[in-house]
Amino acid sequence: MPSLISNFKERLRLPRMFFRRPTREEQVHGGPPLEFERPIPPAPWRSIAITITMIVIAATLLWEFYARSRGYAPTLSDNADLWTLTRRKVQPESVVIIGDSRAWFDFDLDELERGLGKRPIQLAAPGSTAWPMIDDLAKDETFRGTVICSFIPILFFAPPGSPPMDRAEKNIKRWHTQTPAQRVSEYLAMWLEEHVAFLKPDDLSLDALLTKLPIPNRPGAQVLPEYPPYFQAEDRERRARMWEKCAEPGSKLAQQLQQIWIPLFTIPPPPSWVEPSQFRDEVKKRIQQRFVDVASAVEKIQARGGKFVFVRLPKSGLLKEMEDKSALGSPRSWHTLLRVCHAPGIFYSDFPELSGFTCPEWSHLSAPDSVEFSRRLVPHLREALGMAATP
Repeated sequence: MPSLISNFKERLRLPRMFFRRPTREEQVHGGPPLEFERPIPPAPWRSIAITITMIVIAATLLWEFYARSRGYAPTLSDNADLWTLTRRKVQPESVVIIGDSRAWFDFDLDELERGLGKRPIQLAAPGSTAWPMIDDLAKDETFRGTVICSFIPILFFAPPGSPPMDRAEKNIKRWHTQTPAQRVSEYLAMWLEEHVAFLKPDDLSLDALLTKLPIPNRPGAQVLPEYPPYFQAEDRERRARMWEKCAEPGSKLAQQLQQIWIPLFTIPPPPSWVEPSQFRDEVKKRIQQRFVDVASAVEKIQARGGKFVFVRLPKSGLLKEMEDKSALGSPRSWHTLLRVCHAPGIFYSDFPELSGFTCPEWSHLSAPDSVEFSRRLVPHLREALGMAATP
């Protein structure tokens, strides 16, 4: 009785080029069931395997040396999975930092822990708006802790569908949908990223390198501003520290970043197909709605016993001039935010001990300055949060 395997082999129709051709006798006179076999051509397979392995190792080492020669170093990549692993650490009474890259760079967790009594959890994300995280914490009925929120006007009021909103929503979505495989993969990736410099998908992947091609703007196809290159180290707590070469006065990297901030922080003109007055009214409407939404979310957190404080962090140079002159960056929007949210705020320029810092690339503090700034900020945070003054 034919076995299941033999029946399968008889029915199997695979490309003949991979298998033994039937003999003439089998073709004409028939014969026993044809056994499909893939012949292995004679070749020095061991030598081939060794050669390919050596080529792969050599190519990997060359790419690693190239990455390091360009100034890259082994450090974690800030992605949605690492953010999600950090988000899992949030407990009901946690101190949480949210917002943009200034909160990511400028807050030193050691100094804040020493001054506030709890180690903060760093959930701020570069180039993102704080609103999705505020909304997520408000919907988390278990959370009744303390929120320290950075405020950069152009990012805080970013509209739906914009890059700052997409980056923040991507992190939130991964937090709610992360699979066990993605979680395990991130733990494995962290070890590799801590030892290999070229694992920088935002800078050195094929897609990232293609975006850096010098393509000029043309009608109907405007090239997006170049995103900042790698200029920081990040640990497993998502604590970012500026690379020391970027912090050097007048460094080439700092100057490059300064020129990148200008287009990124420039509010684009209204579309040509929309009346300017209509565009202004729509923007004003969106900003007012953001005030309402944030106030409602903050109220939910405060109603559960949580605390909320907004912080405006240092900036320098032309970027400071641009922010201060913009309508969103005016003191009016800052005071309106604090008033509608019934929350305290700390504006660095209101305090001499906080306003004497210079950002090397105009937007973030160097690693040593972030430690000193955090130490000086602690008394103001304690006062804003209603905590007793430190002895």
